[in-house]
Amino acid sequence: MTPGGGGGPMKDCEYSQISTHSSSSPMESPHKKKKAAPKRKWEVFPGRNKFFCNGRIMMARQTGVFYLTLVLILVTSGLFFAFDCPYLSEKITPAIPAIGGILFFFVMGTLLRTSFSDPGVLPRATPDEAADLERQIDIANGSSSGGYRPPPRTKDVIINGQTVKLKYCFTCKIFRPPRASHCSLCDNCVERFDHHCPWVGNCVGKRNYRFFYMFILSLSFLTVFIFAFVITHIILRSQQAGFLNALKDSPASVLEAVVCFFSVWSIVGLSGFHTYLISSNQTTNEDIKGSWSNKRGKENYNPYGYGNIFTNCCAALCGPISPSLIDRRGFIQPDTPQPAAPSNGITMYGATQSQSNMAAATPLLQSEPSLTSEELSLPGKATIGAPCATLTLGQPTPPSSMPNLTSETGLTDMIPLKEEHEGHQFLTPEEAPSPPRMLPAGSPITHSHTMHVLSLASQDSLHEDSVRGLVKLSSV
Repeated sequence: MTPGGGGGPMKDCEYSQISTHSSSSPMESPHKKKKAAPKRKWEVFPGRNKFFCNGRIMMARQTGVFYLTLVLILVTSGLFFAFDCPYLSEKITPAIPAIGGILFFFVMGTLLRTSFSDPGVLPRATPDEAADLERQIDIANGSSSGGYRPPPRTKDVIINGQTVKLKYCFTCKIFRPPRASHCSLCDNCVERFDHHCPWVGNCVGKRNYRFFYMFILSLSFLTVFIFAFVITHIILRSQQAGFLNALKDSPASVLEAVVCFFSVWSIVGLSGFHTYLISSNQTTNEDIKGSWSNKRGKENYNPYGYGNIFTNCCAALCGPISPSLIDRRGFIQPDTPQPAAPSNGITMYGATQSQSNMAAATPLLQSEPSLTSEELSLPGKATIGAPCATLTLGQPTPPSSMPNLTSETGLTDMIPLKEEHEGHQFLTPEEAPSPPRMLPAGSPITHSHTMHVLSLASQDSLHEDSVRGLVKLSSV
């Protein structure tokens, strides 16, 4: 073969090898199709929350009142800018719509920032962490028994000389840090929990409290601003054409005045209440419960206060914002196999339940409950242990084709039948294989080294099914 002739097959072979590696083989394609995209943590978040924009926006599930808040602010402000601001900017000053616009955008920004952010949700304990916490509780209480015992609900810590109780959350499987509480609507433990506000559609906690306070404070200014200049607009028009004609000429102003009049009292009052809370470094939850009230004792005081109003306000409004602890946009790591965590009798209950199912599926353990523990020796044959007699799950029905064993004749007919299998060795219940952990610890049904056999008086109560089962077992 010439060198030129040999080069052709080599090139073809090399070409086919390259094409094989470049294209996906039919064995690899199903695996590529089955490979799913990794999920983010917000997709499997255990709390009752809604997420938007790939987990960037986090809200509570009950958002109906939040949309009402948006409608009231947008409609009232829109009517003011559309019907009142043109007249007021012409008659008084163009600064009125400019100041109103600044207040409006500030209100909307703080509202959305409060509603769409993580309020400070604490992550729930993983199964390994929960099991480790239960072991620590058992060790602390000196408990070594396997029975059910609920863990203690509180732990005492000292903060600035004041004893503070840390409560255990059975939902999140953690001891909540100081000032944290579990929100029943969002089903989350929130750090420095203030309250759940349906008007903003979210919990108010450590990470969004300052925005909530700035929202209600700026909304108070905006409501008073709109209400004052709407009244000014009506008065100016009534001086020119009368009061009734002024109302007819600007019906939108009447609607704005009514909405602002009924809402300004609650908004301003809420702003004043939270100003008091910030100045004393308290939360709504603590104030309602009276956690640091003097009525509980003279030595009861707020351990979180800084001693003066200015420092308390700066700590609440100007301090750094802590990062989110739940990492809702992070990817879920593949689960690793973990051993079952011990949990106060739950595992024991499951094992007992499976043991009963396995015992029900074993026909060799079924016999009459009337068997006694008196000894009977059958010559040349192994004895039958009495403990099997107590695991009765039902009486087996003897087949009609076999002779009756209740008479002496039936018993004598049975003995030659057993002699035919003299070459085989019968297995006792101690020797018979049984599934692991068939009998729970501490059960009265235990194997004994002393062989207890049946009495002669109980021979007539032994059924044929048990004897035939033992014969079959001995022949294996």
